[in-house]
Amino acid sequence: MKSLPKLVIFGDPKKEGVHEAIDEFTGFAKDKAEIVASCSVADCKAEILKECDFAIVFGGDGSIISTARNVSKANVPVIGVNVGKLGFLAEFSVSELKDFFPCLIKGTARIDKRMMLSCRVFSNSGGNQTEKFCSAAINDVFITAGPPFRTIELKISVDGQPLAGCVSDGLIISTPTGSTAYNLSSGGPIVSPKMEAVVITPICPHSLSFRPIVINAESIIEIVGIRVNEGTTVSIDGQVSLKLPIDDVVRVERQSCNFLIVNNPLRSQWDTLAMKLSWAEKPKYKQDPTA
Repeated sequence: MKSLPKLVIFGDPKKEGVHEAIDEFTGFAKDKAEIVASCSVADCKAEILKECDFAIVFGGDGSIISTARNVSKANVPVIGVNVGKLGFLAEFSVSELKDFFPCLIKGTARIDKRMMLSCRVFSNSGGNQTEKFCSAAINDVFITAGPPFRTIELKISVDGQPLAGCVSDGLIISTPTGSTAYNLSSGGPIVSPKMEAVVITPICPHSLSFRPIVINAESIIEIVGIRVNEGTTVSIDGQVSLKLPIDDVVRVERQSCNFLIVNNPLRSQWDTLAMKLSWAEKPKYKQDPTA
């Protein structure tokens, strides 16, 4: 007899609808799964994750991203249940998860692998580099000008070769998963999440010729602040941030582990684009009432 799937549940019960969604699901799953623990991202220990087959996250994309940075180290696939607004990564509703549950029990769920980024920041004093920050990123690593909101100048190199100097409001380094987030809002391309690539997109560049570029996933990108503001920061997925002084080095490369996410068989990646972002939707023509 096949053992019941072991689950860890994530979700902030203070957020609207999350407590009710978790209660509904746990009642349903009482005899169908073993719920090892209910955790917040901060207090979920590695020992708990090692015991689990899946992490179920109730919330929006922000909840999934913060959870995924943690559980990816333990190679635990994430099931996103949308209790937020957009829910681009949260592919399931509670009712869809209930219908899908036999696939988890049988072990036939389709799991997609998504590449992640590693961001390390080094202080550069006296010719010696000292690492002072390290984090994984699901969506993106971006640098923003910050107060007093003057344009900043960044020097970008790829694999040790100078790529460009960028005078702008900042810079986004995005994964394919994150290509539909800040990258898209800044004019960057949509990249299939199954691809292995990195997108470099300037934020409001002071040059019409500086366009987004897609590079090999194995590339190592280094950014140095030549001219920055007091409030210039490096941000990870818009959730973790660090001030960036002049001459500090930001090194971004592929993370050694992947973000594993369970795919909803009712939706393809293109359905999600069309449904969530209205991508490639036809123009809405005004109808002639006399026709």
